[in-house]
Amino acid sequence: MTVHAQAGTALYRKTVAYIGGWQQNPCMRHLLTIVTLAALWTGVGGVHAQDAAGPIEVVPVRDNVFMLVANAGNVTVQVGPQGVLVVDTMTAALAPSLVDAITRVSGGAPIRYVINTNADADHAGGNEVVAASGSQLVGGNFRGQLGAVGAQSAFIVAHENVLNALVTPPGGSAPAPFAALPTDTFFQLRKDMYFNGEAVQLLHQPGAHTDGDIFVFFRSSDVIAAGDVFVTTGYPVIDLARGASVAGEIEALNTLIDVVVSEMYTEGGTWVVPGHGRLADEMDVVEYRDMVTIVRDRVQVMIDDGMDLNAVQATRPTYEWDPRYGADTGPWTTADFVEAVYRSLAEPPAFQ
Repeated sequence: MTVHAQAGTALYRKTVAYIGGWQQNPCMRHLLTIVTLAALWTGVGGVHAQDAAGPIEVVPVRDNVFMLVANAGNVTVQVGPQGVLVVDTMTAALAPSLVDAITRVSGGAPIRYVINTNADADHAGGNEVVAASGSQLVGGNFRGQLGAVGAQSAFIVAHENVLNALVTPPGGSAPAPFAALPTDTFFQLRKDMYFNGEAVQLLHQPGAHTDGDIFVFFRSSDVIAAGDVFVTTGYPVIDLARGASVAGEIEALNTLIDVVVSEMYTEGGTWVVPGHGRLADEMDVVEYRDMVTIVRDRVQVMIDDGMDLNAVQATRPTYEWDPRYGADTGPWTTADFVEAVYRSLAEPPAFQ
């Protein structure tokens, strides 16, 4: 997320707060969204900008849940009497600044849990530093078994495929440090937690952005951290090398829509914290799902007509959305997205 995107987030929230009666006039709110998002989308070059510069902005979401925003992406923080739960840790370079921002938000409360929505460097890169700044909520014999080092580090929770990806990264990269690895993994479609008086559900989304993506649903606060399955700054990254596909991406977005509940005319209600970009609601997710589905259907028709990848890309199946999500340079371009859609349809994974 660029500095322009941060400014757009602040402008949107201030504009909505300034104009009275927006809750009674959903059409006006939608218009405000369109106008102010022009500032948000300007200068956004891709989903995974790795620029470590820039401040970390704190956006209150609801109750005791906050969104921390930087160029590298978003972090969701829940604060309460038991301590702090952190969803994603940005990059290694931003980790010290992230810890400082969490301290400001929490008033110095200890970090007890770190949850990773995927294994990407902009979501799990700060694991070691952020976890080391916290402590585990344990006692008795178990605390003695952990030892001083174990007790002085927060739990790191993730799907087991995230652990596998950090231990054996694709492309032969060096594995993550031991202290950055998840200490608590699960393999089911759902893991339930209860922290700070609130049910927190971890919902696995197989084969969406990667094979280890999860949604983190704060049930009482009605907030969902969606990770990179849903972003507002670019086309979804479908990592075929890690078991993703366009079918898995659409299925995950449909699951998110099933969980999210709107307040009025598909606006407001459950807040969705994307992996990158601005705070969103159900209509934002619906529009994103529809975009991916339409592109999928167009590419499928072209494959059925015998067109190869170059011919499909030449037709520009994403044409209408390119001004909003497209990128010609960077780590994930429009051409990369179309290729991922094409290959996941022409060469579907064995598990589909």
